[in-house]
Amino acid sequence: MSYREQFIWKRSVELAVNCYELTQKFPQSELYGLTSQIRRSAVSVASNIAEGYGRKSKSEYIQFLHIALGSLRELDTQLIIAQQVKLTDQQLFNPLIQSAKEMQKIMVTSINKLKH
Repeated sequence: MSYREQFIWKRSVELAVNCYELTQKFPQSELYGLTSQIRRSAVSVASNIAEGYGRKSKSEYIQFLHIALGSLRELDTQLIIAQQVKLTDQQLFNPLIQSAKEMQKIMVTSINKLKH
């Protein structure tokens, strides 16, 4: 099985694409601020899942999932800050914040299953 077939990888790619679409609506002045931070965090989630999947051992994979989880929590925080400083339409943030929250639950569940 390839990492591309994994549910968590697919969901994380979808989240990253949605973050790119959201940040395109941010002011140009944020390009090197929250726009860049949100995009890097979102891409990091999917990238670490993929990188970890290719590692030799289950413990290494779990380590990369923990890194992905950290990036996901960074993303969640950045989305909340962007929403609170009103970088774009407030309603556009809610689905992404909810998706990041759901992804955190999925990631923790996946990590716990792999540990046992």
